[in-house]
Amino acid sequence: MLSGLLLAGCALGPNYKRPQVDAPAAFRADNAVTNTSIADLNWWQVYQDNDLQTLIREALSNNYDLRIAMARVEQARAVAMQARSQFMPGVDYSAAVSQGRNDLFGSAFPNNGATTGSAVATLNAFWEVDLWGRVRRLNESARAQLLASEEARRGVRLILLSEVATDYLELLELDQELEIARRTTNSFGESLKIFTQRLEGGTASDLEAARAEAALADAASAMPSILNQISATENQLSILLGRVPGPVARPGAPLVGLPPEVPAGLPSALLERRPDVRQMEQLLRSANAQVGESTADFFPQIGLTALLGKISPQLSAFTLGGANAWGIGAEAAGPLFEGGRLVGQYRQARAAREEARLRYRQTVLTALGDVSDALIARERLGEIRQQQIREVASLERAVKTSTSRYLAGKASYYEVLEAQQQLFPAELALARTRRDEQLAVVALYKALGGGWQDEPGKSQASANSGHSGHDVASRNEPP
Repeated sequence: MLSGLLLAGCALGPNYKRPQVDAPAAFRADNAVTNTSIADLNWWQVYQDNDLQTLIREALSNNYDLRIAMARVEQARAVAMQARSQFMPGVDYSAAVSQGRNDLFGSAFPNNGATTGSAVATLNAFWEVDLWGRVRRLNESARAQLLASEEARRGVRLILLSEVATDYLELLELDQELEIARRTTNSFGESLKIFTQRLEGGTASDLEAARAEAALADAASAMPSILNQISATENQLSILLGRVPGPVARPGAPLVGLPPEVPAGLPSALLERRPDVRQMEQLLRSANAQVGESTADFFPQIGLTALLGKISPQLSAFTLGGANAWGIGAEAAGPLFEGGRLVGQYRQARAAREEARLRYRQTVLTALGDVSDALIARERLGEIRQQQIREVASLERAVKTSTSRYLAGKASYYEVLEAQQQLFPAELALARTRRDEQLAVVALYKALGGGWQDEPGKSQASANSGHSGHDVASRNEPP
């Protein structure tokens, strides 16, 4: 009968339903809508550079932000365990012995001044009949919090992958900038050598030599700034790797293996893949369950109690059969007047659910915007790169032609200087555009929610914790 009553009980409060989101049919600036997405690739398939993969693996093992996120998952798992425990009866024990005058079980009790002993030992059990679904809503909320913490861990992992790849790309680009600055400095140095020789031979003016020396100093002054940026980026990357800040070994060659084609896929898939969107949905689910929990607080809590033990006012009779004690009972307790406390809790829970719903919708819009920004950036940067390649090639020809004309006496030094001074920033701009184009792929992969997968053969404990949360939840879901 009792089980039938429990089964008939319903969980008060609204059942969770995902908010309606008006996802577009395609991302803005996505010219090739397809079901496939770069986010479906594992991170080691996107970042195919062996040195970058080594750094990423080190970061995944040692990064403190990721380790902190994993500790938070364990905290949430422990909280969910506490919530699930309320489905089971609580059993405790107690025992007491006393010896005294006018005393019974440690309390004053008149017995004509006789000195007596007393003893009691009991097992006590209590089980709340979850008639209104308070425990079920509490468990639902805790389970959603656990899954939200797991999604937060995946989000930290995704961000970590992106930051390591970004710093690595920036280091490679800064190495190219340093090489361009050195090459330009050497070029100005050769020009200064020529002008100095001509000045000594009386075929050039001191003005030309002075301008050549000034151009050499200007190019040389760029190298300390680049070296400073390299050191700062190395320190930043070292912290991501969990190392003491210091140099980071890397090859001299550009990055290898970023995918040339980067389909974005369907926007609807973004809601199922991106960790921050999934995290916000779980937080919304938790807030929704808390509305039900606060609703159930208006109704009485019904529980079953049981007692088993021995009790005796005389120590000598404690082991006799007459000292046996047992009992079962039911109890109910509910609010009559709380001065508005329960109403305030209910309104707070509803407002918190509305906040979670708005945060979820805002996160979805932000995710769509991130993908669109990355797609547009990659397309525009590709156009810029093509024009900058033409510019650099033209300026290289201009430097070569003007130098030949100057040596043949057909042009002034200012023609050479102008071409050299235009080439240096053009080469730097091209290197930075190529870096930004690669960073746009990294940003798109991150925006689409790719990159939190574990490698085959690696420990799956962290990766499967979210699934285990689902399994545990389903096993403990009451009828």
